[in-house]
Amino acid sequence: MKSYRKELWFHVPTRRAFINITPQVSACLVESGIQEGLALVNAMHITASVFINDDESGLHHDYEVWLEKLAPHEPVSVYRHNVGEDNADAHMKRQIMGREVTVAVTRGSLDLGTWERIFYGEFDGRRKKRVLVKIIGE
Repeated sequence: MKSYRKELWFHVPTRRAFINITPQVSACLVESGIQEGLALVNAMHITASVFINDDESGLHHDYEVWLEKLAPHEPVSVYRHNVGEDNADAHMKRQIMGREVTVAVTRGSLDLGTWERIFYGEFDGRRKKRVLVKIIGE
């Protein structure tokens, strides 16, 4: 069995964003040479997420509105975590959207559904953060 590991780095200039990282993960798969196995993709920061869904701007807007209702950024004073920080909401948004995804690798391709794409969700941007891609298989 082969094993491949790579870190993808992102610097999102805004507080929040959803970035389709499917092309980068697919490139990692090609680089790995693995034809059959599993690909793990996970955010290495506690205020960011990796998830799978549709690459549709209306859906991304709906996520933004929904997440803000569940864990509003302001007022920052309502969160105990926000002592010298203002990102408690980002921790909660990450918890809701998830840390990682695992995707089957079949015949050298990510085995995703028709509309499925892999996303990096940033909830406290404006600095460099990384995503781990770990692929195992043959």
